[in-house]
Order: sequence, then structure tokens, then C-alpha cells
Amino acid sequence: MSNHEVDVVIIGAGHNGLTCAAYLAMAGLKVRIVERRTVVGGAAVTEEFCPGFRNSVAAYTVSLLNPQIISDLKLAEHGLRIVERRAQNFLPAPDGSYLLTGEGRTQQSVERLSPHDAAAIRVFSRELEAIADVLRQFVLRAPPNLVEGFGLGALSEAFNALGTANILRRLSLEQQRNLLDLFTRSAGEMLDERFENDLVKALFGFDAIVGNYASPYAAGSAYVMLHHAFGEVNGKKGVWGHAIGGMGAITQAMAHAARSHGVEIETDAGVREVIVEKDRATGVILDNGETMRARYVVSNVNPKLLYTRLVPEGALASEFRTRIARWQNGSGTFRMNVALSALPSFTALPGPGDHLTAGIIIAPALGYMDRAWRDAREFGWSRAPVVEVLIPSTLDGSLSPPGQHVASLFCQHVAPQLPDGKSWDDHREEVADLMIATVDHYAPGFAGSVIGRQILSPLDLERQFGLLGGDIFHGALTLNQLFSARPMLGHADYRGPLRGLYHCGSGAHPGGGVTGAPGHNAARAVLADHRALFT
Repeated sequence: MSNHEVDVVIIGAGHNGLTCAAYLAMAGLKVRIVERRTVVGGAAVTEEFCPGFRNSVAAYTVSLLNPQIISDLKLAEHGLRIVERRAQNFLPAPDGSYLLTGEGRTQQSVERLSPHDAAAIRVFSRELEAIADVLRQFVLRAPPNLVEGFGLGALSEAFNALGTANILRRLSLEQQRNLLDLFTRSAGEMLDERFENDLVKALFGFDAIVGNYASPYAAGSAYVMLHHAFGEVNGKKGVWGHAIGGMGAITQAMAHAARSHGVEIETDAGVREVIVEKDRATGVILDNGETMRARYVVSNVNPKLLYTRLVPEGALASEFRTRIARWQNGSGTFRMNVALSALPSFTALPGPGDHLTAGIIIAPALGYMDRAWRDAREFGWSRAPVVEVLIPSTLDGSLSPPGQHVASLFCQHVAPQLPDGKSWDDHREEVADLMIATVDHYAPGFAGSVIGRQILSPLDLERQFGLLGGDIFHGALTLNQLFSARPMLGHADYRGPLRGLYHCGSGAHPGGGVTGAPGHNAARAVLADHRALFT
């Protein structure tokens, strides 16, 4: 093995690749990351999109970043600072009513809308929190992996399954029933059973469709709602925040941490092919023809992209290749960043205030969300879209000139591929106008305050960040693509079908979001194999 240039080569310098690299280097391995773009960070980057205006380009808010990873990588020492939103969510309605959530706000706001729901939301929130507390213990461990035959691998996975069962036994029987509901039922059904007010249902329903190209009444959408309940900021569970300097501050801190332990990061270095010799991944060939040898190859790209574009077809079993080709992608996401001459003023709650630091959700009812999805399926995009507006400059003055602001618009639903052979290149401006007009309907004058904009259609997200179909999660969070089935039964342990090949991206457990967890877990798998080989 003397011909290996490094111990590990990692494809992609997104947050999970950087996390994986840092852990491996801390354990003494020689690691190199190769990144197709000219900057590190993947979809978690901050860039100037209009003169004087900077923003988080794709990923745009913080909650799911795992606190152990923040601590282990000493990200605060490398410059990361996260602040909480002063209010968590603001949902305006067309009739002038609104819901404003956050510490000391939620109960009073819900009480104005529905005394019934004020009591119900306490119960439902406790149910979600109790289940999320238990499931957090699965985030930084591999799920049970199904293996054929009986041997050391099968025995190890049996112990893993036993550990999983022991964790789940901490839930009461009723909580286990609720967990089954959350994994299999629609969020819409569960919310209709518990609440009567549309805005209260929409508060939770939005989390069920974030990055999920589906109706809130689609089976399994309740899990996506639960997935977004795992987060915390500065030790406060269920809270969302902002990284000072934007999401790029997270990945810059990770890159500093990785480099401090000797990791080499090479940008403008796209991978053309994974080298496979004798059923083992032994390195990569870059787009420029350069060959890079390594003991282990770790992929931070979408599993479908890895196995259909980068791994030679003949190196894979036909059954595996056929199944991975069916890996479902598509978030229904249309992403915008806008430069503003002034803050918006919402009809439901005029003027400035803490609500402008919140996630502003324009989706006043579950039926609205359902129609948005149906529209996208039929026409290509929603005629009345779902839009979350975030104005990070209300918390971070470094992003815009004094007196001016930047806003992130996370827009749904749009079809990952337009019907009838239409191209997103021909319709992106039209849809961007619609998204801005949608916000303007709730905050008159918003459209007039837009002095610059950056548009990322699903096709743009794929081209720029490698997000197939614009999928922010590297694969839908559906029951057949979760836990032991992510990315496929038999490969949930972060190991690919070829020896020496590993998955560290969001296409592995526990899935999408800026968590760092797949990177952490993949590093553990690599280190376990390395120690077994060399001890």
C-alpha cells in the first residue's frame, strides 16, 4: 500500500465532508478533500450576491447542527457564533390574524386564535419533545444494518439492533404508538385530529413539507415534521438561530478545524471517476486527469450521483445499480436571496419588531400547502406558493449596508423537472416574480423594496451544488429511504458495496439538514475498519 498518497480522499467539501475529515485527521489519518467548486462549504456558504449584500446562498438557518460536533471540533474557537432568533416563527393570514411563536410568546398567541388549541399545543409539543429526546440518541450512531449470512458482521449488527431496542424501550407504550404514527401517517391527518385553527396546523405542517416535495397529507410526511424537531441552539432544544456571517461561517470554522489537524483541501478539483481495482475503491481521477490514490474513498455527494456517474458501471452488481438508479430526489424547492432597501411591513403585524427576526411562513393553512403541491405536479409550480422569508440582517449587521437588509426566500412547491419538456432556464424569472409577489400580498411594498436578487431554480441547485433535482436532503426522507434503508438496506453502516468506499453525506443516516452527523458517523466507520486492518 506504499503507493497511496493519503489515507483518505473525501469527495466534496460540504459540511459533512469537512466534519468527516476533521474527525479522521484528529485520529491521525492523512486526509485530503477534493471539491469541484472554487470555495468550500457545499450548500452551506455565504456569498455576495449583490454589491454590498451577502447572504447564505442555499442552506439558510441553524438548528440541526449537532452540539457534540460543535464541541468536538471546537468550532467556537474557530470563529463560529450562533445567535437565537428573537421570535421563532411568524405566520400571517390573509384575514389579518397571525401566529407568533417563541419563548414566552406561543401560548398567548395561540390562545388568541383558539383556547382549545392553546391547551392542545402544550400536549402535542410535549409529545414531540419526548420522542425527539429519545431519537436524538440515534443521530450519532449507525442504524442496524441488514447483512446476509451469519458471521462477525451479523453478530455485530445483532448487538446494534439490541442497543436500538434498548433506546426505544425508554419510550412508554403510548409514546411508541405516537412514534409509529409519526413514521407512517400524514402530518395533515395528525394535525387535523389535534387542532382546529388553520394557522396552528400550518405551524407544524410547514415543517412536514420543508424540502419535501409532497402534500402535508402524504403518508410519511409526519416524519419530516419530526425530523425538524431534533434541533437546538446554544443548548436550547427546538430553537432556530443564525450563524453570524451566514451559513458559510459554519463551514469556514469546520475547514479551519480540519486544516488545524493537517487536512488538505483542494478546490476546483471535481471528481470524474472513482478508481476501482479488484472490487475495492483505491482513489479518484479528477476532471483534469490527475489521479489521486488513497486507502479509503469517502463520498459526500448524493448516492445516486456517486453510483450512476462516478463509479464505473461494471464495478457494481446489476441489482445494486438498478435499485440506486431509483433513489428518489426532489425537494420541490425554489431558492432566492434578495437585497432590500427597507424592512417589510406585514398587514397582519405592521412595522418593525421581533417577528421580523423569525421564520416568516406564508402558508396559512394545510389546504394551501396541499394545493401548492398539486399545482406544482400539474403546472410545474404553485400558483399560490409556500414561502418562508428569513431576514438574517435583523440579527447580523455584517450582511448588508446600514439601513438595508437581505432576505432568504425558501419557496415551495415547484417541480424538480418541469412538465412537457419545459426548461427551468426559460421560467426561472417568471417564477421569481411570482414568489416576490406572494410576499408582497402579505407585506405591501415588499416588491418595491427589492433592489437585487439571486435565483436558484431546482436546475440551478443541481448545477451549482450537485443537488440532484434540487434535493436539499440528497434523497427524499420517505420510509423506504430512512434509517436502515438509507441509502439502501445492507449499506446503512456508511459502507458502500465496494471495499474502501464510504458514504458521509446527507444521503446516509440520519439524513438532510446541516447536522454534521453523517460525517461524524462515517468517520467512525472508516476508523473502525482502519484499526481492524492495522491492529
